[in-house]
Amino acid sequence: MKFLCDQMLGSLAKWLRLIGFDTFYANAEMNDDELIEVAKKEDRIVITRDEELIVRIKKQKLPIAEINTTDVDEQLKIVLKNVSIDQKNVLSRCSVCNNKLDEIEKKDVQGKVPERVFKNNERFWFCKRCDKIYWMGTHYDKITNKIKKF
Repeated sequence: MKFLCDQMLGSLAKWLRLIGFDTFYANAEMNDDELIEVAKKEDRIVITRDEELIVRIKKQKLPIAEINTTDVDEQLKIVLKNVSIDQKNVLSRCSVCNNKLDEIEKKDVQGKVPERVFKNNERFWFCKRCDKIYWMGTHYDKITNKIKKF
C-alpha cells in the first residue's frame, strides 16, 4: 500500500514512513494536477484535508483518505483503520525522503555520528539518498510505543 500526502500533512507523511509505508509527500511547488498525476501513475492513495482536492479526487474515482483533523494521532487512526501494519517494515524507511534504509556496519559510521551514539549502539541504518544515519536511540522507544497504539 502506497500513500500520497498533500502539503498540509507533513507530520502524517513522516509517521507513515516510520511505520513502514511508502509515502510520497507533495512539495510546496506541486499543484493539484501534478499531485493527481503522481497518485495515478504510482497507484497511491491520496491523503488530504483540502476540500477542493477531495472533490477532484472523487470525480476521478481515485482512492482517497479524507482527513478532517489537525491532530496527527487522529490522522493516523483515520488512515490506518482499515490497514494492517507489517512489523518487519516498521522503521524501514527514511523519515525525510521515503527511501528504503540499508543496514550499515558500525565501523562505517564512526566519526559520522556523535561519539556517545557510536559507543552505545551496535546497529545502524543508512539512507543512500539523503545520507541520513539512523540508530535505536531514545527516540526509538517513543516511536515504537506510539506505533503500538495503532
